[in-house]
Amino acid sequence: MANPPVLRYMAIGRRKTAIARVILTPGTGTIQVNGQDADKYFSRPTASILIRMALVAVDAATKVDVKANCNGGGKNGQAGALRMGIARALCKLDPDNRPPLAKAGLMTRDPRMVERKKYGQSGARKRFQFSKR
Repeated sequence: MANPPVLRYMAIGRRKTAIARVILTPGTGTIQVNGQDADKYFSRPTASILIRMALVAVDAATKVDVKANCNGGGKNGQAGALRMGIARALCKLDPDNRPPLAKAGLMTRDPRMVERKKYGQSGARKRFQFSKR
């Protein structure tokens, strides 16, 4: 007897320098990030709210399990990347999910990045101290 294939929906979310690879499977609503529970991995409650926004927008919070691999950036950037990855995976799960996710602003990639340091300056915009005499 061959087991039926498990449906998996994969997507990638990015924010700043953080990358989140997301796998969505039908389940009970558990979210695992790098092998840990999401609430334990993201210790801030705001990050927990952020990553559940996409699931709440399409009423899928208790219908799918999320397994994610996050790296790069900080915890806040990883939470933003995970939010986008979950939203993209939900669109693959059901194309009808796209309008409510887009209306909530979850399908737009945040393009803001850290500006690079320029030569002759101490930072991206800060100059070295000027001495007139």
